[in-house]
Amino acid sequence: MSHGVRVVRTDVSSAGVSTSTSASSSGPVDRGYAGSCPAILKVAQMLTLMIGFICVRCSRWTDYRAYNFFEIITMCDFVMILIFYIVYIFRAYRMLSCINWPLAEFLHYLIGTLLLLIASIVAVAKSYGIAGLVAGSIFGFFATVLCVMSIWLSYKVSCVTQSTGKNPVN
Repeated sequence: MSHGVRVVRTDVSSAGVSTSTSASSSGPVDRGYAGSCPAILKVAQMLTLMIGFICVRCSRWTDYRAYNFFEIITMCDFVMILIFYIVYIFRAYRMLSCINWPLAEFLHYLIGTLLLLIASIVAVAKSYGIAGLVAGSIFGFFATVLCVMSIWLSYKVSCVTQSTGKNPVN
C-alpha cells in the first residue's frame, strides 16, 4: 500500500491569513479571510465608527468644530478600513504587489487610531451631557480599542513574517 505524496503550497497573505492554493483560490472572494480575526475586527470597527458618526450627526451640536473634526476622522477611518477590507477579501494585494500592504495597514492604523482617540476625547469633553454626543464619543472610544487590537495584529503579522520568516499563529 503506497501513499502518494501530495504537496500543497501554503503562504501567508498580507492580512496574516494562511491560505492554501488548492482550497481557497477558487472564485474571486477569499472565503478564508472573510471569517478570520482581522476581517471580523475590520467589520466591528466599521460598525462602531458608523454608529458613532450617526449618533453625533443626529444630535444637536454645541461646538461645531469639535464634532466636525470627529465626523471627519470617523468617516476617513471608515473609508480606509473599508478599502483594506475590500483589498483583502478580493485578494487585490496579489495584483498590487508594489505596495507593502502590512506596512500600509500598520501605518494607517497607527495614525488613524491616534487621531480617533484625540477626536473622541475632544468630543466627550465638549458634549455637555447631551446623550447622543456622549454615545457617539463612547463608540469612538470603542472603535479606538478595536483599532489598537488591529495595530497589534498588523504589527504581529508584519514583523513576525518579515523578521523570522515564520507564519504567525492566529
